[in-house]
Formats: sequence, structure tokens, C-alpha cells
Amino acid sequence: MKIISYNVNGIRAAITKGFIEWLQQANPDVICLQEIKATKEQIPVDDITKAGYPYQYYYSAQKKGYSGVAILSKTKPNHVEYGTGIEHMDFEGRNIRADFDGISVMSLYLPSGTNIDRLGHKFKYMDDFQLYVNDLRKEYPNLVIGGDYNICHEAIDIHDPVRNKTVSGFLPEERAWLDGFMKMGMIDTFRHFNKEPHQYSWWSYRANARNNNKGWRIDYCLITAPLINRLKRAVILPEAKHSDHCPVLVELD
Repeated sequence: MKIISYNVNGIRAAITKGFIEWLQQANPDVICLQEIKATKEQIPVDDITKAGYPYQYYYSAQKKGYSGVAILSKTKPNHVEYGTGIEHMDFEGRNIRADFDGISVMSLYLPSGTNIDRLGHKFKYMDDFQLYVNDLRKEYPNLVIGGDYNICHEAIDIHDPVRNKTVSGFLPEERAWLDGFMKMGMIDTFRHFNKEPHQYSWWSYRANARNNNKGWRIDYCLITAPLINRLKRAVILPEAKHSDHCPVLVELD
């Protein structure tokens, strides 16, 4: 089972840059999208169906043109869960989950902390999300959470850890939360295979950052510990350029 997570930073914009053609070539079984910035009515669902993904589930933010997540699948899930049931987490359309035989796949778009108000919202979200996942794993022990976590875990995951230590996304408190989240039984699939530096999934549009590979690794495919023996590979796909992020992929037996 090949699963991709991709913050497309606007699905309509990504489609104009060749996203659907790329999707056919990449050929995942399931793709988790974040920051779709659209409602289902604004998305060319027929074109995506023709590309091999007849099962499409969109969870948009209440605010138009903002946030939103989706899951596209080749096969029909047994169940799709829209949101978490926690109002302050759900009005921005940040979680959607599809349950298949033996595995559940979630698309997550964790808030950024761009200002002091949003940083407080982000920390509340992280705390409540941890509790939500702790309960969820009791019912769905085989869980994949692909998404934009808006946090770099370690210094190796950011191009300039010294200058960015006071910037949201690399704050000690954010990193500690992600570290704790992983230690509660979530595996960073990419780092399971690849310990090399300079591996990023997001680059600022400023200062030619992508061409200079001055990036951040904030997109992850995390899996629960029971899936470890099914883990085949995990890679970052920086050649895909439909967004300021790039896709991340995990493959499971």
C-alpha cells in the first residue's frame, strides 16, 4: 500500500501546475492532501476520477479559500470520518480519516503559529490532538497520520536551526510536543530509513530558498508502532513542484 501526503497550498492552483498528471505517474493507493483551499464544488472531481481516484473525500474549512484537507483513494474505504468531533479543531477543516481493512489513514493539517493568537491555538490543538489520537489508537491500532505538522522535529530537519530557534515551527515547546507524540508510539517513517541532513519538504517562496535547498521538514507520514514490520520504504519527493511543499511517501506491505 503506497500512501502519499502532500500540502498542495491550493488544489486548484496545483492542478494548473500539472498536479493531476503527476498524481497518475506517482500512482499512490491513497493520497492525503492538506491546504486544499476549496470546496468540493470548486474542484474538478471528474478529472481526478479519470486519473484513477473515484473515491474522493473533502473536508473544507468554514472560511472560504482557507485550510481544508482531503483524501483521494483508488479503493473505497469502509468508513470516512470528517473531523475529530472537537469544535475548535474542526471549523478549519484540519482532519479527515479513511478506514480500510486493517489500516486507517488520516490527513492532518496542524495549525501554524504565525502570531501569538495562532500560537496559543496551535498549542491547544496539539494537546487535544494528542488525547484524541491516544483514544483513537485503542480502536484503530494500525494508523497512518500523513500531513503537514508545521513543526521540525530535530535540528537536522531545518536548514538553519540557530537562527530559527525562536520561530514558530522550531520552537523548543513545539519540538518537545512532537518528540513526545512520537514517543507515545508513532514512528517517523522517513527517519526510520534516512538519517541524512538537508532533506526538506517545505521551502519559503522568498530568496530563492528552494533552489538553494534552504528548507524545513514539516511534512511527515507517521505510523503507529504495530505497523513497523509492514514498513517497506519512506521517501521525500522534492521533484514535485506544484506547491511550496513537496509530497512525502510511505509504502507498507
